[in-house]
Amino acid sequence: MKALLARLRGDGGAVPPRPAWRQIALAFVGATLAIAAVAHLHSPSATMLFGSLGASSLLCFGFPDAPFSQPRNVVVGHVLCSALGVLFLQLGGGGPWCLGLAVGTACAAMMALRLPHPPAASNPVIVFLGGQSWGFVLFPTLAGALLLFGVAWVFHALTRPGRWPKHW
Repeated sequence: MKALLARLRGDGGAVPPRPAWRQIALAFVGATLAIAAVAHLHSPSATMLFGSLGASSLLCFGFPDAPFSQPRNVVVGHVLCSALGVLFLQLGGGGPWCLGLAVGTACAAMMALRLPHPPAASNPVIVFLGGQSWGFVLFPTLAGALLLFGVAWVFHALTRPGRWPKHW
């Protein structure tokens, strides 16, 4: 037990540096615009997805060059994970092991397909909590992810000197 607790101290590495204030301000504005746009979807099921899309906003606007923040990862990751959530819910009935398998499969599938997007891994949980059906995959998942991407694409085109996305 002592050895396990000793691991909590970490490796002693330095805390990453704070991003520039301009980057922080741009992330604030971009995430605000994106989630406000998604909020206009006006649907109880869309409201359930705000948590994972809010986390996606941090990646897309705060760390836009990261592999996790690219449109392929964001859009396909969210759709894939919601679809797997619905599949496991319908096939397995919604128990704890079924939910665990849905999230584990979502993580493994994103990694195997080279499109990991960490916030999307929460989508099977959202599907299970709301008892969602296949329609949830298209609306609000696909619609919300595409809207988030669209806002990010326009926003980055207007505020960044370089190109975004880095890859498709």
